[in-house]
Amino acid sequence: MTLKQALGKMKWKNFFFLTVAGMVNAFGVTMFIAPVDLYDSGISGTSILLSQLTPEWLSLSLFLLVLNIPLFLYGLKKQGVTFTIYAIYTVAVYSFGAWLITDVLPVDVSIVSPLAGSDLLLCAIFGGLISGIGSGMAIRFGGAMDGIEVLAVIFAKRLGITVGTFVMGYNLVLYIVCGFVLHSWILPLYSIVAYGAALKTVDFIVEGLDRSKAATIVTVHPNEVCAALSEAFECGMTITEAKGYYSDSPKTVVYIVVNRFQVGKMKELVHENDRSAYISIAEIADVYGANTDKV
Repeated sequence: MTLKQALGKMKWKNFFFLTVAGMVNAFGVTMFIAPVDLYDSGISGTSILLSQLTPEWLSLSLFLLVLNIPLFLYGLKKQGVTFTIYAIYTVAVYSFGAWLITDVLPVDVSIVSPLAGSDLLLCAIFGGLISGIGSGMAIRFGGAMDGIEVLAVIFAKRLGITVGTFVMGYNLVLYIVCGFVLHSWILPLYSIVAYGAALKTVDFIVEGLDRSKAATIVTVHPNEVCAALSEAFECGMTITEAKGYYSDSPKTVVYIVVNRFQVGKMKELVHENDRSAYISIAEIADVYGANTDKV
């Protein structure tokens, strides 16, 4: 895809929410995490560490740009032009927001958190939650807040590990280095708390607080089961003809998506109409398309 084609596919709505994401992330990091010498994850955490070890003019906002943008450009071929532009824009907003809070606005973040003081636990929890909201919004609207995710996508498969394992391994090394540099393990350990809070928040923002449930039902009475489910939930479902391996008898597989409050009722209805029905339930993050029409 050319640059012109990518620009044509971009949405102003995404840029708006990516702007919000960058500012929210900057608020969480500069108001809670960085003032008490905690460390964010990934390149953001690396930038915080480097800003503490180098002269004052080498600021957090500068390191965020210098370290992240080359990584996004490196992953251009793998991730695509649209993602790269969205990601660089998000990091630029994050960097600008960090500079605005630390150097322009009349708020002192050089010693302790203006909102949580020197309480490390409060700073870790709220810093992680707020930065997680920003990172989650960035992912949801097509961008990214941290270049380490690009490296993970590129190198994880080559190393024979998952993307999540790669990111976790990077953060583990980062926190160990921080511990040796500081000659203390208290701040790195609290940083892990912040990382955990951010990780769960990202999941909530990207995948939703209330995940749907996908039920796969194997039954020999599909008409009765489907009729009962359709009447109760007024939703569509998909049926597939199958055959039992051991019994060699014909069966029908019914696939239906319900919310977590409907799971109990769904199981009850299925077994009322087929006591021998087999049901497996899986959690799903997103459902696209209407599921309200009977099909």
